[in-house]
Amino acid sequence: MKLSEFDFDLPEALIATRPARPRSSARLLVARGDAIDDRHVYDLPDVLRPGDRLILNDTKVIPARLTGTRTRSGEAGTTKAQIELTLLDPTPEGYWRALLRPLKKVRDGEVVRFSDDLEATVLGRADGSATVGFNLTGAEFDAALAAAGNMPLPPYIEARRKADDQDREDYQTVWARRSGAVAAPTASLHFDALLLQTLKEHGIDFTHVTLHVGAGTFLPVKVDDVSDHQMHAEWGEITAEAAAEIEETRSRGGRIIPVGTTALRLIETAAAETGRIAPWIGETDIFITPGFRFRAANALMTNFHLPKSTLMMLVSALMGRDRIMDIYAHAIAEKYRFFSYGDSSILFPEA
Repeated sequence: MKLSEFDFDLPEALIATRPARPRSSARLLVARGDAIDDRHVYDLPDVLRPGDRLILNDTKVIPARLTGTRTRSGEAGTTKAQIELTLLDPTPEGYWRALLRPLKKVRDGEVVRFSDDLEATVLGRADGSATVGFNLTGAEFDAALAAAGNMPLPPYIEARRKADDQDREDYQTVWARRSGAVAAPTASLHFDALLLQTLKEHGIDFTHVTLHVGAGTFLPVKVDDVSDHQMHAEWGEITAEAAAEIEETRSRGGRIIPVGTTALRLIETAAAETGRIAPWIGETDIFITPGFRFRAANALMTNFHLPKSTLMMLVSALMGRDRIMDIYAHAIAEKYRFFSYGDSSILFPEA
């Protein structure tokens, strides 16, 4: 498969920089087989049926973007440089892998100060990222990061505006619980307390799983042959309780519907060997492209994705490449809002 097979033209005006308010007022494209229906997220209780189970990613986005100052003393005097740091993921040694911009302005061993309380020492670099060690750990680090950091908005939003205090609420799901993500599971941003209660009253079940979304979700595919692309690994967990809930629903014929590609990738990782969902914990770099055999998900709720992205390949695997291109052409013609803060879709491979 060639990368160009997953390309399409998107008018820049359709890229959302703020979410719909209230959350559930976002538009919802419902695709069932060959049919398309234009609805809103608050219509989900009518779109789903009693006994369906939504799989919700309960990861919590950390304020992973920091702006600080590097100070250097030399014969010519003291010089300062402003440095932007974006946390990527923790290392087993207790450090962090991070993006530093501009990287050339910092040497190994130098310190970047972000606030009176928080600073990081550059320990090394490789493959365009750096390893940094902070002066705080545990709850003290969490508190200092919360005070100094900003939400790590996707590049296509950051190019249009900087993150602000409103993003601390907007870029977090209402059920976020386990800190560790540097990007939000964005399909989940459309849910609010009222919608969750209405779904529950309609007999829809919920299961929480965890996949800490990494910055790799935004990395472009740079190879022409997509089979050569290497996915960035992300940590996830399906508890024994979650696995039992999913298997109970499957045993009685209910549908398993992940909310977001992160939840889908996690349950498909767990089901890859036996087809059954068992408790699972670890890192997954599963890469879902056309031809993939889905073993766990019956449908998918997801936002509209970037051209030539791994997520376009995933939805093409679920619906078929030609079908997903027709769906996206409809979304563009009907002026759906795209990407993280945009509108949503729910994709049923069968009518």
